[in-house]
Amino acid sequence: MTSQINLAFLRIAKRAERQDDATLARTFVDFGAVVAALSSVDHHIVFGRRGTGKTHLLTVLRKAREDEGTVAIQLDMRNLGSTGGVYADPSIAVAQRATRLLVDVLAAIHGQLFEQAVANDGRVDLGLAGPALDELFEAHGTVKVVGSTTVETTAAAESSYGAEAKVGATASLSAASFSGELKTSEGGKEAVTAKKTVVGQEIHRVNFGSVGNALRKVVQMLPNRRMWLLIDEWSEVPLDLQPMLADLIRRAVLPIQGVTVKIAAIEQRSRFMVPDTTVGHVGIELGADVSASVNLDDYMVFDNDDEKAVAFFKSLVYKHACAELEDAKVPLPKDEAALISAGFTQGNAFEEVVRACEGVPRDAINILSAAAQRANDATISVGDVRTAAQGWYLGSKDAAVSAHGDAKRLLSWLIDRVIKERRAKGFLLESGMRDPLIDFLYDERVLHVLRKGISAKDQPGRRYNVYGIDYGCYVDLISTARAPQGVLDIGDAAADYSVTVPHTDLRSIRRCILDLPEFYQADSPATSIT
Repeated sequence: MTSQINLAFLRIAKRAERQDDATLARTFVDFGAVVAALSSVDHHIVFGRRGTGKTHLLTVLRKAREDEGTVAIQLDMRNLGSTGGVYADPSIAVAQRATRLLVDVLAAIHGQLFEQAVANDGRVDLGLAGPALDELFEAHGTVKVVGSTTVETTAAAESSYGAEAKVGATASLSAASFSGELKTSEGGKEAVTAKKTVVGQEIHRVNFGSVGNALRKVVQMLPNRRMWLLIDEWSEVPLDLQPMLADLIRRAVLPIQGVTVKIAAIEQRSRFMVPDTTVGHVGIELGADVSASVNLDDYMVFDNDDEKAVAFFKSLVYKHACAELEDAKVPLPKDEAALISAGFTQGNAFEEVVRACEGVPRDAINILSAAAQRANDATISVGDVRTAAQGWYLGSKDAAVSAHGDAKRLLSWLIDRVIKERRAKGFLLESGMRDPLIDFLYDERVLHVLRKGISAKDQPGRRYNVYGIDYGCYVDLISTARAPQGVLDIGDAAADYSVTVPHTDLRSIRRCILDLPEFYQADSPATSIT
């Protein structure tokens, strides 16, 4: 049974888009009632780093709406047009690139709406929906030629005439005859040609008002007169084009009654709005145009509750493993405890997986898969998990960080200051402080926000966020004298380490605050703090 379980761990898909809807639905684990929060008709922005389950969540929402009979469209921005080509080509004006992107998005929406209308022909009157869909197509398909127009006209006429006559006579003793032949030919040819040459460039145009009116008519023809638009991988759109795409959604989609929009994005790679001197702003204003945003990273922290984190990942691993075992027609473990007992040497081996993944489901699946491969036919041990976690860190996260020289230097400095000198794994930064290198390390899942908004009695009126350094950065120090003693160093004595993240009102946090200016002063080539 152990070997079958390890094979199941190895076969778990690492990305949601590689699984079918039915598998995604039965392997989904809700956390913090996030599905209930996102099931409302309000518009939402769903933030989350890579691997936190954004695609899985949107797919579950789409399938739930489809099961209710509501039309739901899920767009993957990686698959539209040429995001790595024409959209990101700096030689093309921003306005042109943005318009092409808008046209591609609207074309994708139109295509999926048409498919949905055909699929629901029993409930959708295609005779009524067809003209509305045609109007939507025309609204985003307008092309204008900008440039000069030259008209060339060429005329030609040809004529020819000819005549030929032959006369002959013959005589003999018996008879005489006369013969004659007259041939005439007359022909005429005349040709007139006209040529029109247009010198200029075709420019796509999108009229937001026309698009909105056409889309409104389409929605009125749909079942329940409702449509959900789920946009995934928003952050794959070039950063300078994102506000313009957001503005299309704000003007043409959000105001339509019956339309609900959910957008999944990476916060550090998103720009939903830019200021504009004439209209105030271009794009979507979070909290105003969109009622709320949900950050999956906040949910995945589990409020520093180890039991809650272990329970979530037990359910996650159990559902994924059972799906693979069922496909292989292998008997299923009766519950989560039976799976953990059969697959791991002891309970703390699975808890080590939870600790190593730092609350990121994709990291948990990759570490678990590598640990199962290392264990082979044996049960997974703590040593297998630690080796797998180190390999996963070096092969994925460290490679990305090493490609960014300044970020690599900052991470090395953090490891020296926090882990080696303070023997802690966490530090504090003041809330609201933004630093490009810290954001990069956070986005690459090398730093993790463990808690937001803690305060201290010796720092009245100031709040801080607790950051934790990734498990992979110090896994080789575990079981050595240099291993971190806790999350934060809050005192001078060895007993003054906070093993868990404190909630609020620490007696002193001076030792925990990270002095970033010290790093930038010592490392002048790096980018300065913003």
